[in-house]
Amino acid sequence: MTTIQAGIALKNILYLTDFSDFSGAALPFAIAIAGNYGAAVHALHVLTPPIPEVCHEAIHADEELANAEMLKIGSQLAGVAHDTAIVRGGATLWPALEAFIRQHNIDLIVLGTRGRTGIRKLLLGSFAEEIFRCSTVPVLTIGPDVRKSEHAGAHFRSVLFATDFSTPSLSAAPFAISLAEENDAELVLLNVMPQSDMTHHAVALAHLYQIVPGDSRMQCQPFAIVRYGEVADRILDTAAERSADVIVLGVRGAAKHLGAATHLEGATAHKVVAHARCPVLTVRA
Repeated sequence: MTTIQAGIALKNILYLTDFSDFSGAALPFAIAIAGNYGAAVHALHVLTPPIPEVCHEAIHADEELANAEMLKIGSQLAGVAHDTAIVRGGATLWPALEAFIRQHNIDLIVLGTRGRTGIRKLLLGSFAEEIFRCSTVPVLTIGPDVRKSEHAGAHFRSVLFATDFSTPSLSAAPFAISLAEENDAELVLLNVMPQSDMTHHAVALAHLYQIVPGDSRMQCQPFAIVRYGEVADRILDTAAERSADVIVLGVRGAAKHLGAATHLEGATAHKVVAHARCPVLTVRA
């Protein structure tokens, strides 16, 4: 098994907001990560297209409210390099968002969610589904349970990286290692198997440790775990047991399955995002 090269540079972070409390919970994470990496934060709000029945005055009032809310966000970003933008979207969010990502060379998207049962009920409604389907940029999601849980805020003292050793899942390893190094954090490496297999248990443990480059092992304190059962449940259980401050997952593209984690062709990543009590970083291969 090939050792991962862990160097990651984050220069531009997109903070996507709809001005809700759920979006607000994600802002400290964008600011903290920007501080750790010396990155700039680009705060973006996408206005939905007006319906024909809405008068010009109502559209103008909506834009004025968005401008006022963005000024508040700008004041919170005063300590880091930043800019703010409000754009008008079309029938779907992604074209406007994709153009913004290209224009600003975005390396990471940070957003909050309100959904509890899966990606289709995340913040921004069906728009969040587009983000997970389309984004080749890593997405840090602050789920609804993060706001009411006990965690370290934007300080990642424990980073949980779950992998099935497939190429898509391993694409997230450099981000997990980098987060652990930047925060002097413990790095928990997790592999979940459907059922107990002692023959492969030791092999899996060895492969987990091999993920971390030798010069990173002292700094990020890797700790490998092999669990058995339903993948999303075991990821969530392990995150709780190890007091993880962020979960990192590699996900496949969405040609057939929206944001499906490599562990299953179902909604593993969706379930983890919806129920995790810490932020979840998804990295699409």
